[in-house]
Amino acid sequence: MSDVLLSDLDQPDAPTHWRGFSDRVMGGISQEQVTVETIAGQRCLRLRGEVRLEHQGGFVQLALPLEQHGRPLDACACRGVRLLVWGNGEEYRLHLRTTACRRPQQYYWAPFVAAPSWQPIELPFAAFQPKWLDAPLDPGTLTRLGVVAYGRRFQADVAIARVWLFGCAAGWPTPPAH
Repeated sequence: MSDVLLSDLDQPDAPTHWRGFSDRVMGGISQEQVTVETIAGQRCLRLRGEVRLEHQGGFVQLALPLEQHGRPLDACACRGVRLLVWGNGEEYRLHLRTTACRRPQQYYWAPFVAAPSWQPIELPFAAFQPKWLDAPLDPGTLTRLGVVAYGRRFQADVAIARVWLFGCAAGWPTPPAH
Protein backbone atom coordinates (compact mmCIF):
# COMPACT_ATOMS: atom_id res chain seq x y z
CA MET A 1 0.00 0.00 0.00
CA SER A 2 1.20 3.48 -0.82
CA ASP A 3 0.08 7.09 -0.97
CA VAL A 4 -0.29 9.21 -4.11
CA LEU A 5 0.20 12.96 -3.87
CA LEU A 6 -2.50 14.98 -5.66
CA SER A 7 -1.57 18.49 -4.54
CA ASP A 8 1.44 19.91 -2.73
CA LEU A 9 1.41 23.63 -2.02
CA ASP A 10 5.21 23.60 -1.64
CA GLN A 11 5.30 23.54 -5.45
CA PRO A 12 5.23 27.12 -6.77
CA ASP A 13 2.58 26.52 -9.46
CA ALA A 14 0.21 24.51 -7.23
CA PRO A 15 -2.32 27.24 -6.34
CA THR A 16 -3.22 27.89 -9.97
CA HIS A 17 -5.23 24.65 -10.09
CA TRP A 18 -7.33 25.42 -7.01
CA ARG A 19 -10.34 27.73 -7.21
CA GLY A 20 -12.37 29.42 -4.51
CA PHE A 21 -16.06 30.21 -4.79
CA SER A 22 -19.16 30.70 -2.68
CA ASP A 23 -22.93 30.40 -2.74
CA ARG A 24 -22.98 33.66 -4.75
CA VAL A 25 -22.96 31.45 -7.85
CA MET A 26 -26.57 30.58 -6.91
CA GLY A 27 -27.75 33.85 -5.37
CA GLY A 28 -26.39 33.59 -1.81
CA ILE A 29 -24.34 36.27 -0.07
CA SER A 30 -21.49 34.32 1.58
CA GLN A 31 -18.03 35.72 0.84
CA GLU A 32 -14.76 33.85 0.41
CA GLN A 33 -11.13 34.89 0.27
CA VAL A 34 -8.38 32.54 -0.93
CA THR A 35 -4.73 33.35 -0.27
CA VAL A 36 -1.37 31.60 -0.47
CA GLU A 37 0.26 31.88 2.94
CA THR A 38 2.75 30.30 5.29
CA ILE A 39 1.21 29.15 8.58
CA ALA A 40 3.46 27.64 11.27
CA GLY A 41 6.20 27.11 8.68
CA GLN A 42 3.94 25.37 6.16
CA ARG A 43 3.10 26.94 2.77
CA CYS A 44 -0.61 26.51 2.16
CA LEU A 45 -3.76 27.70 0.47
CA ARG A 46 -6.05 29.40 3.01
CA LEU A 47 -9.82 29.76 2.67
CA ARG A 48 -11.46 32.41 4.82
CA GLY A 49 -14.96 33.70 4.65
CA GLU A 50 -18.27 34.42 6.21
CA VAL A 51 -20.83 31.68 5.65
CA ARG A 52 -24.29 33.25 5.52
CA LEU A 53 -27.65 31.53 5.14
CA GLU A 54 -29.70 34.33 3.58
CA HIS A 55 -31.06 33.89 0.03
CA GLN A 56 -30.81 30.10 0.36
CA GLY A 57 -27.02 30.29 0.63
CA GLY A 58 -24.68 28.67 3.06
CA PHE A 59 -21.21 27.79 1.76
CA VAL A 60 -17.70 28.86 0.78
CA GLN A 61 -15.46 26.37 -1.00
CA LEU A 62 -11.93 25.72 -2.19
CA ALA A 63 -11.99 23.23 -5.10
CA LEU A 64 -9.36 21.20 -6.95
CA PRO A 65 -10.22 19.68 -10.35
CA LEU A 66 -9.20 16.03 -10.58
CA GLU A 67 -9.90 15.36 -14.25
CA GLN A 68 -6.88 15.05 -16.49
CA HIS A 69 -7.17 15.42 -20.27
CA GLY A 70 -10.96 15.36 -19.93
CA ARG A 71 -10.97 12.04 -18.06
CA PRO A 72 -12.01 11.46 -14.45
CA LEU A 73 -9.43 10.30 -11.93
CA ASP A 74 -9.68 6.57 -11.32
CA ALA A 75 -8.90 6.05 -7.63
CA CYS A 76 -10.46 2.57 -7.30
CA ALA A 77 -7.09 1.18 -6.22
CA CYS A 78 -7.02 3.52 -3.20
CA ARG A 79 -8.85 3.58 0.15
CA GLY A 80 -9.53 7.31 0.51
CA VAL A 81 -8.31 10.91 0.71
CA ARG A 82 -5.81 12.37 3.20
CA LEU A 83 -5.50 16.12 3.77
CA LEU A 84 -2.89 18.08 5.68
CA VAL A 85 -5.10 20.79 7.22
CA TRP A 86 -5.03 23.66 9.68
CA GLY A 87 -8.02 25.64 10.85
CA ASN A 88 -10.00 27.41 13.52
CA GLY A 89 -11.39 24.30 15.25
CA GLU A 90 -14.62 24.29 13.21
CA GLU A 91 -16.20 21.40 11.32
CA TYR A 92 -15.77 21.45 7.55
CA ARG A 93 -16.62 19.01 4.77
CA LEU A 94 -14.68 17.35 2.03
CA HIS A 95 -16.84 17.14 -1.10
CA LEU A 96 -16.09 14.78 -3.96
CA ARG A 97 -17.75 15.07 -7.34
CA THR A 98 -17.87 12.26 -9.88
CA THR A 99 -19.16 11.82 -13.41
CA ALA A 100 -22.52 10.87 -11.79
CA CYS A 101 -22.82 14.45 -10.42
CA ARG A 102 -24.63 16.20 -13.23
CA ARG A 103 -26.17 19.06 -11.23
CA PRO A 104 -24.31 21.57 -9.02
CA GLN A 105 -26.10 20.42 -5.87
CA GLN A 106 -24.95 16.80 -6.30
CA TYR A 107 -21.82 15.58 -4.50
CA TYR A 108 -20.48 13.11 -1.95
CA TRP A 109 -19.37 14.47 1.43
CA ALA A 110 -17.59 13.58 4.65
CA PRO A 111 -17.09 15.87 7.67
CA PHE A 112 -13.81 16.72 9.41
CA VAL A 113 -12.61 19.17 12.07
CA ALA A 114 -9.74 21.51 11.18
CA ALA A 115 -7.72 21.94 14.39
CA PRO A 116 -5.58 25.05 15.06
CA SER A 117 -2.41 23.05 14.28
CA TRP A 118 -1.31 21.13 11.18
CA GLN A 119 -2.89 17.68 11.22
CA PRO A 120 -3.41 14.92 8.68
CA ILE A 121 -7.07 13.96 8.20
CA GLU A 122 -7.90 10.61 6.58
CA LEU A 123 -11.32 10.16 5.00
CA PRO A 124 -11.98 6.68 3.59
CA PHE A 125 -14.14 6.57 0.47
CA ALA A 126 -16.64 4.45 2.44
CA ALA A 127 -17.27 7.45 4.77
CA PHE A 128 -18.66 9.69 1.99
CA GLN A 129 -22.41 10.21 1.90
CA PRO A 130 -24.31 11.08 -1.29
CA LYS A 131 -26.20 14.38 -1.54
CA TRP A 132 -29.08 14.38 -4.08
CA LEU A 133 -27.78 11.08 -5.53
CA ASP A 134 -28.96 7.50 -5.07
CA ALA A 135 -25.74 5.70 -5.97
CA PRO A 136 -22.83 5.26 -3.57
CA LEU A 137 -19.52 6.95 -4.33
CA ASP A 138 -17.59 5.40 -7.24
CA PRO A 139 -13.93 6.38 -6.67
CA GLY A 140 -13.18 5.35 -10.24
CA THR A 141 -14.91 8.47 -11.63
CA LEU A 142 -13.62 11.43 -9.55
CA THR A 143 -13.82 14.86 -11.18
CA ARG A 144 -13.36 17.37 -8.34
CA LEU A 145 -12.44 17.64 -4.67
CA GLY A 146 -13.66 20.50 -2.50
CA VAL A 147 -12.94 21.73 1.02
CA VAL A 148 -16.20 23.33 2.11
CA ALA A 149 -17.49 25.46 4.98
CA TYR A 150 -21.19 24.61 4.86
CA GLY A 151 -24.68 24.86 6.23
CA ARG A 152 -24.52 27.23 9.20
CA ARG A 153 -23.59 30.82 9.86
CA PHE A 154 -19.92 31.07 10.92
CA GLN A 155 -16.49 32.46 10.08
CA ALA A 156 -14.56 29.93 8.01
CA ASP A 157 -10.77 29.76 8.31
CA VAL A 158 -9.19 26.59 6.97
CA ALA A 159 -5.90 25.92 5.18
CA ILE A 160 -4.73 23.04 2.98
CA ALA A 161 -1.06 22.18 2.48
CA ARG A 162 -1.24 18.76 0.78
CA VAL A 163 -3.77 16.28 -0.56
CA TRP A 164 -3.07 12.57 -1.10
CA LEU A 165 -4.91 9.43 -2.03
CA PHE A 166 -4.02 6.88 0.65
CA GLY A 167 -3.93 3.10 0.80
CA CYS A 168 -3.29 2.73 -2.94
CA ALA A 169 -2.32 -0.66 -4.35
CA ALA A 170 1.33 -1.06 -5.24
CA GLY A 171 2.01 -0.26 -8.87
CA TRP A 172 -1.08 1.90 -9.22
CA PRO A 173 -0.33 4.70 -11.71
CA THR A 174 0.51 7.94 -9.96
CA PRO A 175 -1.13 11.11 -11.26
CA PRO A 176 1.06 14.21 -11.34
CA ALA A 177 0.79 16.55 -8.34
CA HIS A 178 -1.10 19.80 -8.92
